[in-house]
Amino acid sequence: MNTLKVELGSRSYPILIGEGLLGRRELLGQHVPARDVLVVSNAIVAPLYLDAVSESLRPRRVVEAVLPDGEAHKTLANVARLLDVLVANRFGRDCAVIALGGGVVGDMAGFAAACYQRGVSYAQVPTTLLAQVDSSVGGKTGVNHPAGKNLIGAFHQPSVVLTDTRTLATLPARELRAGLAEVIKYGLICDAAFFGWLETHLDELLAGDPAALAHVIRRSCEIKAEIVGRDEREQADRALLNLGHTFGHAVESATGYTQWLHGEAVGAGLLMAAAMSCECGLLSESEVARIRRLIGRSGLPEKIEGVTPQAALEHMRMDKKVQGGRIRLVLLRKIGDAFVTADYAEAALSRTLQAHFG
Repeated sequence: MNTLKVELGSRSYPILIGEGLLGRRELLGQHVPARDVLVVSNAIVAPLYLDAVSESLRPRRVVEAVLPDGEAHKTLANVARLLDVLVANRFGRDCAVIALGGGVVGDMAGFAAACYQRGVSYAQVPTTLLAQVDSSVGGKTGVNHPAGKNLIGAFHQPSVVLTDTRTLATLPARELRAGLAEVIKYGLICDAAFFGWLETHLDELLAGDPAALAHVIRRSCEIKAEIVGRDEREQADRALLNLGHTFGHAVESATGYTQWLHGEAVGAGLLMAAAMSCECGLLSESEVARIRRLIGRSGLPEKIEGVTPQAALEHMRMDKKVQGGRIRLVLLRKIGDAFVTADYAEAALSRTLQAHFG
């Protein structure tokens, strides 16, 4: 088992990464000491792993809540369902919530924990690659709104992130590819050597090689833990983690959160951010080509059909990084060197959207 730590003073917590961790009942017992526990999962993951997690928590009182699967269900109504379960079972402030699933489950369970009695403990048990490398770490919780992605939420750090890499053996190939988008993002923002490693070892990752997957999970979490540790609430460097997301979130919200997985939208968004960087005279065409090849080899979309450039722009204007009515974007000077800016030509953004939407 590998152990990393998110350093946040009194809110610091470990990230535990290894094979078969769900079978080690002492791990959740150590980091989730609550007597009353709500385990939240979804209709896909629950049949696979819910019994094992619930059994590892006994003899404590364990209540289970199973939500529908998919980004379209990441809503206030479903968080309200979780709050109703907590109230109906008379859980107190000393209870805990465990999120067992992908990013949607983690975001909703964490948001419910942030809201219930003004904040109760929760733990992340991510079962998708995207959740294991990204969304389970950092304390961002929340839900979508028809007008924009993750517009309603709170920062609420977990007590532990327990990542059992064996759960990836049951992950559909499409979900695996979607998770790779977030992995590629880490190389692009600050680790050119890691990006090069991905170019060399992508076939192993797509084949589900355990050693390759363990490496990208650890490296991705190392990068995110370091960034979150110095900027918990996205006042500075943490915004770099949104590379490709302003474009990607527009894809998701414009299509009603039903057509594209989050990672697929981010993959397209990464390519748009690279193209925009080139339009601004920052990133070389050769580096854009490298990014395009890796995105394409990963099976991620390179262009979004059915969304007009104007519709995409309207949804981008609801992005959380907008300040003073100006869309701030994460752009690239080179692979491994990202920065946040609102200083770009509108014509460059227009050309980027015209080239990638339609």
